[in-house]
Amino acid sequence: MEKILKTELKTSVLKAFGSSGGGYISQGQAYETDNGRVFVKINHKPQARKMFEGEMASLEAIQKTNIVRVPQPIKVIDLPGGGAMFVMEYLKMKHLNKYSSKLGEQIADLHLYNQKLGEKLRKEGNTIGKGASYSEFQYVDKFGFHKATCCGYIAQVNEWQSDWPSFFIRHRLQAQLDLIEKDYGDREARELWSQLKVKIPEMFSDVEIVPALLHGDLWAGNVAEDDSGPIIFDPASFYGHSEFELAIAGMFGGFSSSFFSAYHSKIPKAPGFEKRNKLYQLFNYINHWNHFGTGYRGPTINVMRKLLK
Repeated sequence: MEKILKTELKTSVLKAFGSSGGGYISQGQAYETDNGRVFVKINHKPQARKMFEGEMASLEAIQKTNIVRVPQPIKVIDLPGGGAMFVMEYLKMKHLNKYSSKLGEQIADLHLYNQKLGEKLRKEGNTIGKGASYSEFQYVDKFGFHKATCCGYIAQVNEWQSDWPSFFIRHRLQAQLDLIEKDYGDREARELWSQLKVKIPEMFSDVEIVPALLHGDLWAGNVAEDDSGPIIFDPASFYGHSEFELAIAGMFGGFSSSFFSAYHSKIPKAPGFEKRNKLYQLFNYINHWNHFGTGYRGPTINVMRKLLK
C-alpha cells in the first residue's frame, strides 16, 4: 500500500506519524511526504471508490464557497486487492469548543450561499442554470447533487428533482426503508410508512425552500477546530433543505447552544420547524437502524407515530 502511495503522490518520503485511526467505516493514517503532511483514509469494501469519490466531490463543493474550512482533497487511489484510498490534506484538529458559534454562523452562510448567488444572478440578469453540473458560479435550482454520495457506507441517490418533498421521500426515506424491508421485513414500520408518506408534502406547504448546499452528515464526530477556526470533514453533500442539516446535529449531542443560536440568528426557524425536524430525525434513525441494527427500531417507530398524530 505504501509503495502505491509513494508512486501516486510522487514522493520519495512517506513516513507515518501519529496513531492510526478512523471511524466504523474506514481506517486512517497520517504521513509526512515531500509535499507536506497528508491524511489517508483506507477502505477495503468494493464500494470504497464510490464512497471516496462522493466525499471528494463534497469537499470540493464546500471548499469552492470559501465559507467554512475543509481538508483539501487530493486523490482517490484504487487498492490492488479491492477497495480504495482517499488522500487529503492533514489538519491538526481538536474538539470543537472555542469556535462553536463561529461554526454555526458559517454553516448558515453555507446554506445561504446558493440562495444569495441566485439573487445576485437575477439582479444582474444572468441565465440561471438547471443544476446539471456544479460550477463555481452556477446557481442550482433543483435538489440533488452531481455525484452519488454515501451516508456511512450506504450509497445515496442524488438524481436531480424539482421539488424537495419528492426528493426527500424518494431518495432518502423510501430508499432507506427499502433496505429495512429487505433485511427485516418489519410489518409495523411498513404500515406506518404507508400512512406517513402521503402526509409529508403538507409539512412543506407553507415554507419556501431554496436548494442549499449541505454537509449532509453534520454530527459532532465530523466537526472540529484548530487555532484558526472551525473545520468540517467527512461530508455527504447534496443540495437540499437547510433544516435537514440541523436534525442530526441536534440528535446526539456535541453541539453547544451557541452553535444553534448563531445559526438561527442568520436563518430563523420557519413555521412548522419542530415537526419537520422530527421528520429529518426519522431519516437519521432509519439510517442508524440500517447501520447498527434493531437497537434503533424503537426510536424509528416512535418518531413515525409522533409524526402521524
